[in-house]
Amino acid sequence: MKAIFFYIFFIFNWVITLLPLRVLYLFSDILYLALYYFPGYRKNVVLNNLRNSFPEKNNNEIITISKKFYRHLSDLFIETLKLQHMSNAEMERRFVYKDCSVLNRLKQEGKSVIACLGHYGNWEWSVDLPKVIDHKVIGVYKPLHNKYFDRYFNRARQKHEMELVPMANTLRAILSNMKNGINTLTALITDQTPPRGEIQYWTSFFNQETPVYLGVEKLARKFNMPVVYFRIDKIKRGHYELYIDVITEDPRNLKENELTNLHVKKLEDHIRARPELWLWTHRRWKHKRYPEE
Repeated sequence: MKAIFFYIFFIFNWVITLLPLRVLYLFSDILYLALYYFPGYRKNVVLNNLRNSFPEKNNNEIITISKKFYRHLSDLFIETLKLQHMSNAEMERRFVYKDCSVLNRLKQEGKSVIACLGHYGNWEWSVDLPKVIDHKVIGVYKPLHNKYFDRYFNRARQKHEMELVPMANTLRAILSNMKNGINTLTALITDQTPPRGEIQYWTSFFNQETPVYLGVEKLARKFNMPVVYFRIDKIKRGHYELYIDVITEDPRNLKENELTNLHVKKLEDHIRARPELWLWTHRRWKHKRYPEE
């Protein structure tokens, strides 16, 4: 059944996404009505997340943010599917890297880098990063449960020469490239929720105790890799810019967990500026901290 559903989706999507984005956004407008009004998609999750994260905002402000979020989510869905047929020229016009000089300097210094980013803006369109920097780019991802969709989305992302690595194989991929003398930029999405049995650290994120992965800090300290934050801004519909903010160039000089708190704070500040661009449907706070943790 999964295979049948996938191939129906694949054929339909392959044909539809041949249309230009300006036409596809008409489908996004319709999708917004379905996601927000009828039948609705995780509205209670979104509203609870927003209320807990912004206790200072009244109900009207929360509703306004949620509506803007669902409009962006609808666009994001269409834009992700469009990856299959986006040319390099269109990608370059719609997703602009403002200044990669710090990454190119670090590459010249022989340093590999870790890049943190969240489910913010359109992180999927950053897959053409290998075309604009000198590092080999490794994109770390969580495999989907449906192997057909997992393979489909990975092929769309790899069109632009990014090497995709499952989260469990991150260390192996970095070591393999180091042995071959290859400097890498390893991009990790840092706002994912660890399974209950894998939680090692809790921090404050939007006024709530939040479990976070320690992968960024462990890898950075192990190899003394500089850490940067990818700050994606939405300029207008279908147009984004990515800025590179340095978090640290010497992670071993930071105290334990300091780097983790720094990149979490960086993401929170980014979301607060335009909260409608973050993925509020994500059940980020599904785990509660036990007293002994």
